[in-house]
Amino acid sequence: SESRRLTFETVHAGVMALLDTPTRGFYLVAERDQVVLGCLLVTFEWSDWRSGRFWWIQSVYVQPDWRRQGVYRSLHAFARSLALEDPQGCGLRLYVERENTIAQQTYLDLGMVETHYRLFEEEFSR
Repeated sequence: SESRRLTFETVHAGVMALLDTPTRGFYLVAERDQVVLGCLLVTFEWSDWRSGRFWWIQSVYVQPDWRRQGVYRSLHAFARSLALEDPQGCGLRLYVERENTIAQQTYLDLGMVETHYRLFEEEFSR
């Protein structure tokens, strides 16, 4: 979403809706000396044929000066450890822009694999 124009009102409403309903997910924040370096959002997807819950990593952001310095890796490792502790956890998922080859390599280096699925969506304008 770095290159997208977002409205404060919509983003604020979305964040507040998540914070008001913790079953929707949660944020992880990396900081040093009370300065935010990066964050990510975890949401959940139920898989009926696995009888388990995928932990989706979304809204990843690392401050430009802190990229390629292990901030995301730390956030990922912590999210993974929580997912492994979840008795219903069956895996981690995320999506990435096709052009973002640096992030893709990071995910591969962390042991994730590209799936055979393609993502389709229909966005509703509201």
